[in-house]
Amino acid sequence: MAESQHSDKVDIHKESQDEETAVASSIEEGWNEQDEAHARKKVDFSVLPLLFLGLLVFQLDRMNIASALTGGFAVDIGVDLNTINAGNQLMFAGIVLLEIPSNLALQKLGPRKWIAGQVFIFGLVASLQIFVHNKAGFLLSRLILGFCESGYIPGAIYTLSTWYRKRELAKRVALLFFGMFGANAISPLLATGILKLDGKRGLHGWQWIFLLEGIFTILVSLVLVFFLPGSPDSPRPLLSPGLIKFNTNDQEVLQKRLERDDAEKRGGTQGMDIPLKLVWKTVTHYRRWPHFVSTFAVFSTWSSLTTYTPSIMVQLGWDPIAANALAAVGGFLSLGFVFLFAFISDRTNLRGGTVILAQVCYLIALIVARQVHPHVGQWSRWGLWTTVNAFAVGYHPVHNTWVQLNCKTPGERSISIAMWVMSAISGLMVGTQYYRAGDKVRFYANGLRIQIIMVSIGILFALLQVGIYVVRNRKVREGKIKSDEDGSEPQIYVP
Repeated sequence: MAESQHSDKVDIHKESQDEETAVASSIEEGWNEQDEAHARKKVDFSVLPLLFLGLLVFQLDRMNIASALTGGFAVDIGVDLNTINAGNQLMFAGIVLLEIPSNLALQKLGPRKWIAGQVFIFGLVASLQIFVHNKAGFLLSRLILGFCESGYIPGAIYTLSTWYRKRELAKRVALLFFGMFGANAISPLLATGILKLDGKRGLHGWQWIFLLEGIFTILVSLVLVFFLPGSPDSPRPLLSPGLIKFNTNDQEVLQKRLERDDAEKRGGTQGMDIPLKLVWKTVTHYRRWPHFVSTFAVFSTWSSLTTYTPSIMVQLGWDPIAANALAAVGGFLSLGFVFLFAFISDRTNLRGGTVILAQVCYLIALIVARQVHPHVGQWSRWGLWTTVNAFAVGYHPVHNTWVQLNCKTPGERSISIAMWVMSAISGLMVGTQYYRAGDKVRFYANGLRIQIIMVSIGILFALLQVGIYVVRNRKVREGKIKSDEDGSEPQIYVP
């Protein structure tokens, strides 16, 4: 505790010194704090919400299969739940396989072209799922959708890093993730209305879900083409002046403050050079591996929940429309818990402790649900599943922030974010198999047991990560470690 308090004081003192230096440098550069705040606000109201919107439709298009199942999708194309799991597994595999190549393409083409084009393509693929009519078509469509969606999350985070200083980035990334969790909440609500179109124009309700939400994604891609700024050195959107315009002074302020924040962001912020030596150094940074194992283990449990919660509501006795509406409640509650744990993390600066607290809450919800579920009625069972969904992702954005705060350079942060996202997506890929068809009659009791085990593993590795950082910091402060492996000043980690 004393060490933690000392660390907090050091961090606060250092941040205060950085702020004073930043203000003095700003005056020398010819702008003041108001100019910087004004320019940053323009980024907050243009770049951030547009990337948020892209992540929202990204999640809608990959999880609307959950609502399609309540509309008879599996029966109509002649597949069972195990095939649905395999299809989703292929989708996540496609995302992981092209994660790094997609980010290389982003840096080559720039966010204005790549992100807008990517959203258009996966929206088109998502809408074409209306033509799926058999097992082979379903598996192929999910794999192609995964290929098309690969790289969006780390790419969006990288794009944000080209606009914000290091101390500003973590909170913006947390807001970005609300696009994913918000989609998880509103997708079942959208389905309650869309499923009412069942039989219209000769289309099933699930076909309308794929078609309308895919078209919505395509429209979002057009919004991105017209309004997404590129970077501080090229802020004008691709095909229009933009709704929020950056004048010459805004552009200069944004460029210089980023260059001052980190010397590696020379000449603006596009095309950050990441040598292979740095890639290898980051990948082999073993002190950070528990982050990735914990993320893989705990986030894997979210996959089955997003796919089968609406179907579980149908199994509990509600019709498809009511089931989707009731399934949305847990998603909306999860947004509140994400806010709560983010607030605790920022207020206490106990990043690892907050991640573990959120994971423990989730673990308790899973244990209670598995033990109590067979002994209660319909509405109580709904309450149990809603609670599980509410706590399912509260740790996730906080964990991302924890990883970023323990990176020394922008290049290291970029690679670490990609590794963190790949570990999360790999977890989702494995997690598609937790709820099996033969376990459905028992409301996935075996699946819940696997989820309990995986969350427990995640907590153990998060505890290990905290221990590694605390021991390392103690050795640095005691003078036992004089430098890092590359000869630089030893890093003090945020436990």
